[in-house]
Amino acid sequence: MNDQHSKIRSSDIIPLPAFRDNYIWLLRHGSAAAVVDPGDASVVEAALREHDLRLVAILLTHHHNDHIGGVAELVARHRPAVFGPTGEDIPAITRHVGEGDEVVLEALGLHFSVLGIPGHTATHIAYYTPGILFPGDTLFSAGCGRLLGGTAGQLHQSLQRLAQLPGDTAVYCAHEYTLANLAFARAAESDNPARDAWLAECEALRAAGRPTLPSSIERERRINPFLRADSPALIDAVTARDGQRPANSAECFAALRRWKDVF
Repeated sequence: MNDQHSKIRSSDIIPLPAFRDNYIWLLRHGSAAAVVDPGDASVVEAALREHDLRLVAILLTHHHNDHIGGVAELVARHRPAVFGPTGEDIPAITRHVGEGDEVVLEALGLHFSVLGIPGHTATHIAYYTPGILFPGDTLFSAGCGRLLGGTAGQLHQSLQRLAQLPGDTAVYCAHEYTLANLAFARAAESDNPARDAWLAECEALRAAGRPTLPSSIERERRINPFLRADSPALIDAVTARDGQRPANSAECFAALRRWKDVF
């Protein structure tokens, strides 16, 4: 794994809003660009024209249509390399990748390690280079993905793994779910000053029409209940709601995920 922070600047990672709350992330260096999870080709095409860029690569984290729906059209027009999870039958993929694989985008000066992070789906992957994480729908700010193919145990382990990344890692989540996630976080844990400060910041960002992302691993360790399922306060909250004390953090995580599903 590359042990140097990426040379790409945060200003060269551009959020492209799509649908109701998706973000397609566009990375640029010089005239070259890559996109992560392009569910909508039209917004990518508009950004390529605006910034006079050529699309050289597409990175896919999982198979849901709001993440891959624009791939076929982009491939037909630009012929980029397409990286996607091993085990997924996505026709446009030119290279299947999984845990331990490396993705080198020479035109952008980027070298990603692929992390296998099942849970949201059984084959979900993330792309990581020091300082930057694209976790798809596994990790959101103050939240995590639903179980749509994987298990609670898998998702818990995947999130614990991401929580071990360096604290200054910028987390480029795939959805603008932060305010809704923070509402649940407040219900599950009444006293968390760091979370409340982040809520105030995010409310101001959204009022100004700006994304709440990227977050950071360090912030998520402090405010995200799904990374903190060993917290006594969260264990007590789950016990009070379910009438049964979870035996360990994995059981607490599963209970939190069930609670969030109906929140």
